[in-house]
Amino acid sequence: MKQLTKTKKINVRKIAGTGVLSALAYVLMFLEFPIPMFIPNFIKFDVSELPALIASFAYGPVSGVFVCLIKNLLNLLIKSSTGGVGELSNFILGALFVIPAGILYKYRKTRSAAALGSILGALLSAILSFFTNYYVVYPIYTKFMPMEAIIGAYKAILPSVDSLKEALIIFNVPFTFCKFAIVTVVTFIIYKRISPILKGKI
Repeated sequence: MKQLTKTKKINVRKIAGTGVLSALAYVLMFLEFPIPMFIPNFIKFDVSELPALIASFAYGPVSGVFVCLIKNLLNLLIKSSTGGVGELSNFILGALFVIPAGILYKYRKTRSAAALGSILGALLSAILSFFTNYYVVYPIYTKFMPMEAIIGAYKAILPSVDSLKEALIIFNVPFTFCKFAIVTVVTFIIYKRISPILKGKI
């Protein structure tokens, strides 16, 4: 009976913690800004996957995926400007980032396992971002912005770029990896301090 009560408390804590981190992730989506010297202005930098990675470490990869899902559903309902395409891509890349990190940390609670999982997730997301952008996101964006204008935004930074494939490989793939690498670093800085709160140990 005591074990059942303890399990229920843990499940309630996971659900509540996942909900709070989802709300925080959604708020962080508003705190986005361009990096015009490195990437076109229509691509913004944010750290909204930070709460998802924290959830993946604290509660497991399923919670991390739910944070990615909920923040994008909220964004789709409230302020989406991409008709759901941007949110779908963001969800896929975010989930692919947090799943390896959460799985490795779940079975081996060490900083090295967490770091390896996070780096692996960042690499997988960066590689997949080429395909999601090339085959899904940008074809939809061309309904609002001509491909010539899209390529022109990249050429303004690097004049030698002359195709979308080249632009994605040179700019978007490294940008995605760097974004998740930064999220990983910030998570490592703060996780130990907030972990007891998330797990109800204080």
